[in-house]
Amino acid sequence: IKVLNGLIETTLDSADGYREAAGMLADAAGRPLASWQALRDAVTGTGSDAETALADAASSADALNTELEDTAAAAGSAGAAAREAGAADAGGTAHGPMALKPALLLGALGVVYGDIGTSPLYAFKEAVKAASGGAATADPLAVTGAVSLILWALILIVSLKYAVLILRADNRGEGGIVAMLALLGARHARPRSPQALLLVVGLLGAALLYGDGAITPAISVLSAVEGLKVDAPALSPFVVPITVVILMGLFMVQSRGVAFIGRIFGPVMLLWFGVLALLGSGGSLHEPKILAALNPLRAVDFLTHAGWHVSFAMLGAAFLAVTGGEAMYADLGHFGRRPIQIAWLGLVGPCLVLNYFGQAALVLSKPDTTDPFFQLVPEWGLLPMVLLTTAATVTASQA
Repeated sequence: IKVLNGLIETTLDSADGYREAAGMLADAAGRPLASWQALRDAVTGTGSDAETALADAASSADALNTELEDTAAAAGSAGAAAREAGAADAGGTAHGPMALKPALLLGALGVVYGDIGTSPLYAFKEAVKAASGGAATADPLAVTGAVSLILWALILIVSLKYAVLILRADNRGEGGIVAMLALLGARHARPRSPQALLLVVGLLGAALLYGDGAITPAISVLSAVEGLKVDAPALSPFVVPITVVILMGLFMVQSRGVAFIGRIFGPVMLLWFGVLALLGSGGSLHEPKILAALNPLRAVDFLTHAGWHVSFAMLGAAFLAVTGGEAMYADLGHFGRRPIQIAWLGLVGPCLVLNYFGQAALVLSKPDTTDPFFQLVPEWGLLPMVLLTTAATVTASQA
C-alpha cells in the first residue's frame, strides 16, 4: 500500500515518475502479469486513461496483497503441522510430550526386553563360576565382585549408553546399526576413506547380531527347561527334546510379525519382571551385606587382584547380563524412544538388579548353591516358575 501511495503521488509529475514508481513496485516483490500490464498502461497513457490504469493497478495490487496474506497463513499452518509431526516422530508434539499408550509399553516389554530380561537365568551363575575359578563353593569376594560388575555394566552400557545416548541417534525415527551407518553417510564413502571403515565396522556389528540370535534361543530355553531337573532329576534326558519342540513351535508363529508377538508376550514379560523383583527382594533381605556390591570399587578391586585369566573369564560371563540391550535401539522404529526408555528405567532395569542381588545374597548365605535362580524359588512354586520361565525364554528367543 505504501508503494502504491508513492506511485499515485509521483504520477502527477511526469512520465519519469511513472517509471520510478514502477521500479519501486518491482523492487518490493514480484507481481502478476496483470499488474505489469496495468502499470505499462499507466506509464504510456495520459489524463483519464492514466487514472483508469492506476485504479486497475491498485485493484490488482490489493488482490495480490490478499493472495499473499492467504499464502502466508497457509504456509504458517503447514509449518506448524510439520513441526508437530516432527515432534511426534521424536516422541512428543509441538505443544508437549505425546501421550504414552499402555499398549506401547506392554509391547516393548514383549519385543524389546525379552532377551536381556531372561539373562538372570544364567548370567550371574556363570559370572560367579568364572570368578571362583571353577571351585565347588563360591568365595564371598567373588560373589560381591561379580554382582557389582553386573550392576555397573547394566548402568553404564544399558542405562547410560543405550537408554540415554544411543536412542537419540535415530535416522528419521528408525534405529539399528544399518540406520546408524546411513546417518553417518557410510553408504556413499570413497574407497579406503575413514567413512568406508565405518561400513566394515557396521557389517561386523550385523554379524555379531546374527551370533546373538543364534545363541540366545539355545541358552535361554535350555536354561529354563533345566529348571525341571531341580524338582525332578529323572526328567534330565527330556530337557533337550522339550527345548527343540518349544523352539519349533515358536518359529512357526514368528512370521506373524512384531505386533502379534508383542500382544502375546507383553503380559507374560510383565508378570516375569514382577516375579523377578519379588524373588530378588526376598533373597536380599536375608543377607543385607550384599548391598556392599553397590560400590563399583568392589568389582574393580576383584578384577585387579584375581589374575588376568580369571578377570577375563569373569568379564565375558558378566557380559551375558547386557546381551539383548541392542534391541532397544534396533526396535526404536516400532515403539519410539520414550516407551523404550520408560520401560527400562521404570520397570525392567530395577527388576533385573533386584534379582541379581537376590541371587548373590543367596550364594553368600549358601556358598554351595548350584543354581541360584531356581533355588531362590520356594519349593511350592518351582513348577509354575519353570512354566513361566519357559514362556519368558520363548519371548527372548523371538526377540
